[in-house]
Order: sequence, then C-alpha cells, then structure tokens
Amino acid sequence: MTYTVATSRSLPRSADAVGIAVATSGAVPRSVGLSRAALSAHGFDGKVGQTLVVPAASGATVVAVGIGDARKATAADVRNAAAAFARATARHDKVALSIVDAVTLDARSAGQAAVEGFLLASYRFHQLKTQKSVPSGTVTIVSSGSKSRGADAGVERGKVTAGAVYLARDLANLPPAHLTARLLADRAVQVAAASGLDVEVFDKDKIEVLGLGGLLAVNKGSVEPPRMVKLTYTPKSARGSRSTGTGHLVMVGKGVTYDSGGISLKPSDPMHANMKMDMTGAASVLSAMSALAALGCPTKVTGYLMCTDNRPSGSAMAMGDVLTFRNGKTAEIHNTDAEGRLILADGLSLAVEAKPHAIVDIATLTGACMAALGPKMAGVLGSNQSFIDQVIGAADTTDERVWQLPLERSYRKFLDSNVADMKNIGGPYGGAITAALFLNEFTGDVPWAHLDIAGPMNVDGDDGWLSRGATGYGTRLLIELAMKFKRPTGRG
Repeated sequence: MTYTVATSRSLPRSADAVGIAVATSGAVPRSVGLSRAALSAHGFDGKVGQTLVVPAASGATVVAVGIGDARKATAADVRNAAAAFARATARHDKVALSIVDAVTLDARSAGQAAVEGFLLASYRFHQLKTQKSVPSGTVTIVSSGSKSRGADAGVERGKVTAGAVYLARDLANLPPAHLTARLLADRAVQVAAASGLDVEVFDKDKIEVLGLGGLLAVNKGSVEPPRMVKLTYTPKSARGSRSTGTGHLVMVGKGVTYDSGGISLKPSDPMHANMKMDMTGAASVLSAMSALAALGCPTKVTGYLMCTDNRPSGSAMAMGDVLTFRNGKTAEIHNTDAEGRLILADGLSLAVEAKPHAIVDIATLTGACMAALGPKMAGVLGSNQSFIDQVIGAADTTDERVWQLPLERSYRKFLDSNVADMKNIGGPYGGAITAALFLNEFTGDVPWAHLDIAGPMNVDGDDGWLSRGATGYGTRLLIELAMKFKRPTGRG
C-alpha cells in the first residue's frame, strides 16, 4: 500500500485537492463554491459516485463528491463515493475527504468505508511492469465534533482491511510461474510471522501421510509439488487456555495456482489466462487471517490452504480414476477440470477433525455459479441456515455480495457412481448445487457454508471500489464473519 492515511478535525491546508460530500437534496456546503443550480448545470446532482472537479484560481482543487440521500447513505455508498474521489484525484499527492460528517451513518462505519473505498480504488498491480505508475501520497479523512473519535477508529480498521485486500489481489494477480504452490506456502509463512499467526506447512511427503488423496491426485500431472498450509489465530483472551473466545471458526481455501483443466483441457480463451486466479479462495483466507490480530478478533480461527496446480501430462489424473479422500470416502473422476472440489474435500475433512463450531470454504469453483449469478456476486450454499445468515450478514456489511442457492438434496443422485461412493460431477444442470452437494459429503454434522466466487474473482475494468484485475473477493467478508462470529444454532 503506497498511501499514507491520516485523520483531521478540519481540512488540512497542505491538501492540494479536497473532496466535499454533496447529497441529492439539502444545502450544498459553502466550501464547494457552487450553488445547486450551478452544479446541476454541470450535470452533477449528488448521486452516489458522481464527482465534479471545481477549478480554483488558487489553493486546493475542490471536488464535489455525490453521496446520494444523506439520511439513507450506507457504508457501500460511502465506500463507492470515496472510490470515485480517489479516481478523480489520482494525479494529486495530498488529498483530503470530508464525508463522515455528511451522512447519518455511524462515524466508525463511515470512516472505515471511506478509507476502504479510496485505497481499494487506488490499487494497481505493478510488480511485473518496467514502467511503474503507482498512485501514492497522503489521504486525510476529515471528521469534526462528536464523530471524530468514531471516525478515527473506523479509519484505523479500514487501513487494516484494505491492506488485507491488497495482499489478496497481489497474490491472485501473480502469473503461475511467479506463484507456485511452494511459493504460496512460503508467502503464507512470511505473512503468518508478520501477523501473529501460527503456521504449519505440509509438503508432499506429509500430505501422503495425512491421506489427502484429492490434493495428491490433482497434483499428479504437475512438476511442482503440492503444499497444504495450516494457519491458526488464537485471540489473546484464549491463549494458554482451552477457551475459543466467541467460538472456533475454520476457513478452507482453494489454492489452485493455475488450472489448465488437466486432461479435460480448458478451451484457449481469455478466461483460461485468468486461471492464475484459481487460488483466490486461498489468498482470501490467508489475507483475512492476516488482519485478525490487528483487529482484536475475539474468535479462534483455523485456516487450511489447499495448494497445487492442475496440469495435463502423462502422469495426470485421468477420467475413470477413483480417489480416496482423508475421511475415507471415494470418488470416480468424470471430469479432471472439476478439481477444486477434490482438494477442498480433504481440507473439509481436516476441518471436521478440528471439531470447530462452523466451517466456511471459499473457492472459484464453478462456471455454473457464474452463469447463474453473473460477475458481481458469489453463491452461498450450506447445511446450517443460522450460519449461512451470518455469512450473508457479513456480505451485506462489506458489499461483497452473495446470493443463497438451495442445497437441493434430491440432486445428490446425480453424483451416484457405479464404482465409488460418488462421481466428481453431477451432469449438465445445477452445477453449482451438485458441486456443493459433493463438498457436503465431507462436512459431517458441523455447520457449514460454501462460497462459490468464480464470478467476482476478477473485473475487466474499474468499478466502484473494485480495480481491474483480481478483486481479492471474500477477504473483507471473511474478516467481518470472524469478527462477529457466533456459534450457530443447530447442526450441519
């Protein structure tokens, strides 16, 4: 992250550009320098995400920033307004944004959303470019009076959450040669050391001892060995005791660093080039967990990163092969491109053995989910509605949108196999549901939710707080889920 974030009780004189929130109705702040009629004449009416640069003969450039109805403005509105301001002032080094005082939203949420919007919209992946043009400078969030303390707390939290998303985006944008399973595990060790996590890395020999048949099978076609990474966050209140704080949550992330489809080779189209992002689930788990200590998360969290690539070769997994997973169940392979569920099956089996209060997995799993919900939202399915509701609540708060799909158990018959406990695909229809039903075979009676993020893993262009390329989707959602986690009622 290249921006320095500060707070102030008034607009700093050092700023060379200042953003002033303007609602769709009510008085226009005097500092804008234009009347509502003049703003309207320039096509600005205060809608969320609108900006209008007001040239000044001297002093700071003023930018009117639309916030919509100030009485109804949500954190998502503030986040997108701040993102629009970031893009309008990308060439300025010192900017300030006055938005917290303009909305009735609580100051902490507004401060956090403002920082997230500005920083996430400013993100650019530049590591592999010879000519680097990276936005940098200082952004000051202005809030006065009774809202200042809450805004300060929100700004600090926003810095942490945005930093976590930067990490997830950096990882997911890296090409396959720059982020193998081994390199991803090495990075996880570095992140764990810097963020107070316990970490254990399992190489191929240890994976064989654990009996992770799905992970080993997907890796068979590769010259790069697999890795499984276990991360553990323990809240301060629970250290040295058997307590788990507000509960024990396990996160399992799909970490396929490149997915060719294996023997079931993917077509050569633009989506194939994005298969470096097939490890976004693992990146989101790692990045979310990196923020927990800094935020004082009260929940114990364990993360499993299931890391490999999926390549075609003479030794690759073949159609008709039968795999045995960690929990002893078997699956007949009918499509080697349905590999994510195979590695998650082992991760979920390990998660159940940890006896947590709930499990969430996150994966770029099915094109079927993307076809159903499009590129802006993930699908969520699961075995326990009270836990799914927590996931949906976290999605609403972070504006990482989800839509619940049914775990239609009558579709389980589509997975029936003549030679094994199940097949790894369930036919041409309802692919997101049958994939989730496959995963459900490995979750026991633990409350479980599955996030299929194939759609929102990537965006082709800037859109609100999203910057083109890998989105790091799920990072803030998982942070929010862990921060507010409550032991679900009922069983899985």
